[in-house]
Amino acid sequence: MQKIVECVPNFSEGRDMSIIQQITAEIEKVSDVMLLDVDAGRDTNRTVVTFAGTPEAVENAAFLAIKKASELIDMSKHSGTHPRMGATDVCPFIPVSGVTMDECVEISKQVGKRVATELGIPVFLYGYSATKPERVKLPDIREGEYEALSQKIKTIHFKPDFGDAVFNPKSGATVIGARDFLIAYNININSRSVKIANDIAKRVRESGYTIISKETGEKKIFPGTCKTVQGVGWYIPEYQMAQMSYNILDYRTTPISTVFDESIKYANEFGVRVTGSELIGLIPLSAILTAGKHFLQKQNMNTGVSEHELVRIAAQSLGLSELSPFDADKKIIEYRLRKRGKLVSMSVHGFIDELASDSPAPGGGSVAALCGALSAGLSGMVGHLTYNKKDYANVRNDMITTSEKAQKLKDFFIEAIDRDTEAFNSIMTCFSMPKTTDDEKKRRSHAIQEATKQATRIPFSVLEKTLETAKLALFVTEKGNKNSLSDAGVAGLTALAAAEGAFYNVMINLQSIEDVSFKTKMNTNALTILHDVQKISADIHTYLGSKFIA
Repeated sequence: MQKIVECVPNFSEGRDMSIIQQITAEIEKVSDVMLLDVDAGRDTNRTVVTFAGTPEAVENAAFLAIKKASELIDMSKHSGTHPRMGATDVCPFIPVSGVTMDECVEISKQVGKRVATELGIPVFLYGYSATKPERVKLPDIREGEYEALSQKIKTIHFKPDFGDAVFNPKSGATVIGARDFLIAYNININSRSVKIANDIAKRVRESGYTIISKETGEKKIFPGTCKTVQGVGWYIPEYQMAQMSYNILDYRTTPISTVFDESIKYANEFGVRVTGSELIGLIPLSAILTAGKHFLQKQNMNTGVSEHELVRIAAQSLGLSELSPFDADKKIIEYRLRKRGKLVSMSVHGFIDELASDSPAPGGGSVAALCGALSAGLSGMVGHLTYNKKDYANVRNDMITTSEKAQKLKDFFIEAIDRDTEAFNSIMTCFSMPKTTDDEKKRRSHAIQEATKQATRIPFSVLEKTLETAKLALFVTEKGNKNSLSDAGVAGLTALAAAEGAFYNVMINLQSIEDVSFKTKMNTNALTILHDVQKISADIHTYLGSKFIA
């Protein structure tokens, strides 16, 4: 899984675009980072910047942006309607994919320490990074804002987490931490009534609503049904409709589909209908995939479908295109950042033409990975064709698991098609390194060896996955829809082709590697896996022979 961290620093400048552009330029110059959004507010005199990328790149970009803001923004001259405490007021790090919250906490601490040490700005940790309960929430730290900072920082209880307890009049103080991804999500109803939208939102949001007895004045609080959700109703003149506007603070605790379903339930009680919804900003891929699976489950359908289909189902079921077309490539954060491989972006015709050319790559390694993808795809297909058949009710749940595993394996192999070719090209690049001096020869030789090891690891990872793929093929052969027996058989054959093809690529690369320990371990493990796949393939062949040969 691609490692992606999002960062959303808030800078205390929303009027001078030259300052904002200089800050964002620091972010854009870092490779493996993409600037996703810049939201400047004149009245608030504040700009919210959103960028994302690899953990290391995001950490570096965040520091550079904070440094530039400290050079350009003078808090002693700042005014605006939004609460603020520093030039960079707050800088949260958010795990998106392939990264844990603990990793984001560590990033926040590294950046905080560097900001305090190198820039002389006091840093307070908040959210999941907080060192004290009273510092979990940003407003609690920021109470009194910049104007109160010079006196607050002298008190014992307000000692910074990083840096000296000394007031920095130009930059103020910065709050850094880790938090969950916040999904801003609006749900539309066929009414202009803000009251109805508000009543629905109150029943959904975690804080709920309050009823005061006319007779006694007693207050009764009724909690809402969705934890970690904030909500309010409002009217959108442009569309002549009311909306429930939600902030989902933890989409893993309360998925977006749950907020949607609960809103429908209460809308029905108030005599209105939910007509669609919209996302404000970006959404993590996992959140949209969870929604897609939820709606397939409600339809009693197999959830082991492609990622593309899950996204389509989610977008259609949530009505995300009611107000404007939903573009997954622009709204899903991972899709904004992904770089499609050259080979997998080709047509079948184009790929085979490239394969048949005089170029040494793509070659056998990429084809082995393709065979793995074909095998997983066929097993997934047989799983779907078995799932709803009455005669196979006893393996129905197994077929869901099979289809879901097949989709993950298929995606892995597809990525490996390009990774194998890229690894080969890296070796070729190393061969072009200078080799005039002894030092140059040494560096070149070391680079070639390391690149060759990596070029060995990739087909080995393909070989490892073929064992899982072959097991799926055997399962659908023995337990799947008998009308698809030939498809299951071909799944077995392509799994074997993937395994043997990957094995050949491991072996040819090992011939060029000097590290004896690496060669021995890789050779032993590769042979063991290959033999296991060959045995499973033989079992499939035997089973098919018993069914097809009279």
